[in-house]
Order: sequence, then structure tokens, then C-alpha cells
Amino acid sequence: MRFWDSSALVPLLFAEPRSREARRLLREDPEMALWWSSPVECASALWRRLRAGDVDRTSFDRAFAALASFRSEAETVLPEDSVRERALQVLAVHALGAADALQLAAALVHRPPGTQSTGFVCFDRRLRAAAHREGFSIFPRDTSAGIEPFPEDGGRVVTEVAASYGRVRRHALTKIRKR
Repeated sequence: MRFWDSSALVPLLFAEPRSREARRLLREDPEMALWWSSPVECASALWRRLRAGDVDRTSFDRAFAALASFRSEAETVLPEDSVRERALQVLAVHALGAADALQLAAALVHRPPGTQSTGFVCFDRRLRAAAHREGFSIFPRDTSAGIEPFPEDGGRVVTEVAASYGRVRRHALTKIRKR
């Protein structure tokens, strides 16, 4: 079972450059875990494309039905206190926005205890980098989807004070080249 970020779900709903890669990943492992608000993020993308005239009503309806299917079949991480607390910790370590911090926190809470690595499907560079630093196996793994691989020993160690937790946290920051 892999955790799917919204950036990887949307290509399953509409034909776009990353759709082929997303469909391949879903065929490889059809069991999906989602953050509770991912369907809302996807619905926002669907409505935005309909309003912009990028899709017709029939395509929109098909995409919305596919989203409903994912919602009913996927394992959903609910908005519990443990996810919120983990998101606060994630924000102290990674340069993410609130929505991405909650996505990553949900994946961390969902990961079985003692598991070294589980799959994280994502097309967002910043969230991929943060999930990689948290020990997830990132999908897609190669550059065929237009996303650069992670250097095995890249990054530099920095010391960051997380005042809200009263301790010094050390973490590796990997620079991701922007195209």
C-alpha cells in the first residue's frame, strides 16, 4: 500500500503529462492510502478546470466519479490530534505549507510502527524531498515523469532550533534543482 498525495491523484482523474506514470504506479500497487482532505483538494482542481473551460461537463462527471471511487476504496487517514501534532513537527523541520505538512503528517501517522520505508506517491518537488528525508520510498522513482532523482548522499546537515519544542533538531536538507 502506498500513500498518495493529491498531486498524484489529479493525473488519475484527467489526461495530463503525468497521467501515464500515475496509472502505472496504481497498477503496480492498487491499494491506496489518502489524507482525509485529499478528495477536497482534487475536487478543487476538478472544479477549477471545469470553470476555466479546460474540460467539458462529460469529462468532469467521469473524473468526479473516479474521485468518488478512490474515496470509497482507499484507506483514509482521518484528521485526528496525532496528525495535527505530527504536522506541527513537520513544519519545524521542512519548508512546507500547511496543506503539504498535513499530507506528510498523515503519511507518517499511517506508516506502520517499525517500518523503515513505505511508498509515497507525489509529483510535488518540495513535498517529495520532505517525504524522502522522512524515510519514505518516493514514487515515481525515475526522471521519466519529469522529476529529478534524489542524490544518495546529497545534502548538508544543518542545526535548526525548534523553539516550540525546546530542542535542537538536526536534519539534512537536500537541494532540488529547479527546472
